[in-house]
Amino acid sequence: MELSALGKTLLLVGIALALLGGVLMLAPRVPWLGRLPGDIRIQNERSTFYFPLATCILLSAVLSAILYLISRLRR
Repeated sequence: MELSALGKTLLLVGIALALLGGVLMLAPRVPWLGRLPGDIRIQNERSTFYFPLATCILLSAVLSAILYLISRLRR
């Protein structure tokens, strides 16, 4: 692998990590995220089980669409 290609890859990974960090910082401000219909929450006296199924599916669809658009722009 050429050094310039490695540099570009590292730059893209750094930008992606910075964007992910920004999203994680802003996520608590979105009140419906993690409380969608379809998110599984089982609670009893001693424990709570929570699996955000609908939130995972929504985030997967959004990220897939973004990555698809990025790949189409690079062609």
